[in-house]
Order: sequence, then C-alpha cells, then structure tokens
Amino acid sequence: MIEDRIIVGIDIGTTKICTLVARVEDDDTFRIMGVGIEPSRGMKRGVMVNLEEAATAIARSVEKAQRSSGYEIRSAWVSLAGSHVSSINSKGTAGVNGGIVRETDVHRALEAAQSVAIPHNREIIHVIQRGFNIDGQNGINQPVGMHGYRLEVEAHIITAAETTVENIRKAAEAAGIKVIQFVLNPLASGEVVLTETERQLGVLVCDIGGGTTDLAIYINSDIWHTMVISVGGSLITSDIAHGLRLSLNQAEEIKKKYGHALSDEVGSEELFSVRAFGEDNPVQMNRRDLAFIVEARVEEIFRFVLQEIKRSGYDGLMPAGVVLTGGTSLLPGIRKLGADVLDLPVRVAQPENLYGLVDQLYSPAYSTSVGLLHWALLMEEAVEPKASKAPPLPNDLWEKFRDFAKQLLP
Repeated sequence: MIEDRIIVGIDIGTTKICTLVARVEDDDTFRIMGVGIEPSRGMKRGVMVNLEEAATAIARSVEKAQRSSGYEIRSAWVSLAGSHVSSINSKGTAGVNGGIVRETDVHRALEAAQSVAIPHNREIIHVIQRGFNIDGQNGINQPVGMHGYRLEVEAHIITAAETTVENIRKAAEAAGIKVIQFVLNPLASGEVVLTETERQLGVLVCDIGGGTTDLAIYINSDIWHTMVISVGGSLITSDIAHGLRLSLNQAEEIKKKYGHALSDEVGSEELFSVRAFGEDNPVQMNRRDLAFIVEARVEEIFRFVLQEIKRSGYDGLMPAGVVLTGGTSLLPGIRKLGADVLDLPVRVAQPENLYGLVDQLYSPAYSTSVGLLHWALLMEEAVEPKASKAPPLPNDLWEKFRDFAKQLLP
C-alpha cells in the first residue's frame, strides 16, 4: 500500500512467500523496513491447490514483516504467475476533443483497446500502452499536450484465469490483506534487473522460479510480449530426488550446494556424501552424475523459452539478449548453457541499490519481491503525474481518470 510513502509487496511463489515493507525516500530509493520470508504452502506452479495452507503461509510471512518493521500491514501489491496467464496485443482509437490530446483522450483510447473479445472466465490483469499514433504519426511515447485529431494506442493486454486470481485474493484476505493490484512476475522483475539501454534495444527477461518460468520481451522500452511457462526449479529438484533416491528436502539442499548446469565443467573425481533411501550410512556420489540430471532439465527449460521466443515473432528483435533472474538462475553454468541453447547474449541479474534490511535480498531469488515495490512506485507516479503542457482536467474528470489509471500500468 502507498500511504505516507510506505509500500508493501507480497511475492507469493511456489517455493517461498516474501513480504517486504519499504519506505520511499525523497530521491525515490527504497529503505527496506520489514522482511518476512516463509516457505510457501498450498501453491503448485503458480496455481493455488490448498487455500487454507496458502492463507496460513501468507499470514506468517506478513507477521514476520510486521514484527521487523513495526508497521501494521492491511493491504499490499501481490505477484502473479502460472500457466493460466496469457496476453494479446490490441489497438484502440479515440477522437481528440479540441485538437490537443488530454489524459481523457488516452483514457478513451485505452478503453477502446480493451474491446477485444475476452472469455468470460478470464480477468484483465494489466493493460499496458506500447505506443501511440496521432493522425498517422507513429512512435509517440507521451501524447498528452500534442496537437492532433485522431489518437491511436497500441496496448498489451494480460489476462488470467478468474478462478485462480480469485482464490489467491481470498487467501490474502483470509490472512487479513487486501490486494491493491496483482502484478505479473516478469514485469515486476524487469523493473529491477533491466537497464534502460537493454529495454530500448530489445531484451527478454527470463525469471526462472521454483514452479514457473516467467518471460517478458521489451522492445523500444515497451513490453511487447509476456508468457508464463509452467516449468521451474522444483522440477530439477524432483528429478534429483528420483534419480538419486532422495527426499525432496535432501534433493533441494544438494541442488543448491553441488548442482551445476554443465556436466562438462564438473570433474569426474568430484564426490559428495548423501544418505539415500535404503542406505544405513551415507554413500559417496559423483557430482558429475548430479550435473547430468540438472543439465537435462535446465536445457529443457531453455528449449521451452526458445520455443516461446519464436512463437512471439520477435526472435530477431532482441540484440541485448536475455537477462536471467529468479532463484534457479543461481545454478553455476546456467548462463553459458542458456547462451548456447538460445544463441543470444545472457547475463544473470539481481536487485541492486537497496537500503535497510537487505542482506537476504541481494539475490536473483528476490527480483520479483523487490520489483513489486518499484512497480507500485510507478503506479503512484502514473496516477499523480507531473505538470504538463496539457490543459488541466476538471476535478470530476481527473477523479475518473485516477480511478481508471489504478487499474492500468504505465
């Protein structure tokens, strides 16, 4: 919630729930006042499978953040992922009253863009403007105040399954939290891991979490395509558990400690000890055998990513390559394997320039968590724009636009 320059974000993931309470400083940097990290329950690949367990885990995460911040949390910005998420591109047109583009004209054009047929069981999560056209002139980023008579907007519309969204909302409410707005994971992550040059040239954000791999393509500083693939690091853990006959908890620990995404970079003499099922004492296992298991699944994830890039039609428009983030991107060798499969430059990124209780947050695993704070701040700026050359809106129209803008993303 944005109140007295305080923002709360809750990242509800498949493996963890992270609640952050931050104060916005005068220079628009964040000071993290409270952190609540709790193992996730009741979630599978971004979809809720047990509402009661999920609500309990959210409540515990919120409680930890409240204790460390001294701030009572009643509402928050909440992350969203899962294969139920989809997106389409649309155009909307509006006539310009008076020959000068005003916020209300942008409002009407965006409303027109939403007139596309959307199934009744889906909910619009984001309507993101990609660019404007005034009287045939393309490439306009900010049309307010410009002269013209016909305004056209290109919009990227992201929808999600209504039942899934409602279940997550109910779980948050059961934990005492009102959802201000849901934010798609890769959009939140993109706010903290991308440079402006990468956004302008063309880049893919690839957030590989525990249950899903979340993608967002940026071109000319705008979002052109988004997608959520229902594979992630938890499948690697499951493969290790089956291949080495271990419990899931053991497999997760071994993945983090000894895992490697490139078997060729692991020496055949490297060993580690583990107690497998049916063994009375710890046994020695070859780390290269573990790497073979990890490499096969990580390569499959990147094959899915490559397939989605090609399906989008923008595969030749990303010279800045791929920015990897999310907890699974911590695997050694994953950057090189990604570059080989995708045939694109790849780098691994994490949140930077944080202040306060930030020791745990300097990790790719928390890019979405921190990104929620940045996205909320962008929304604050969207509904409270700085002065422009456009004539001021009458108070009643301004209030209507503020209400509408709260449902959109810039």
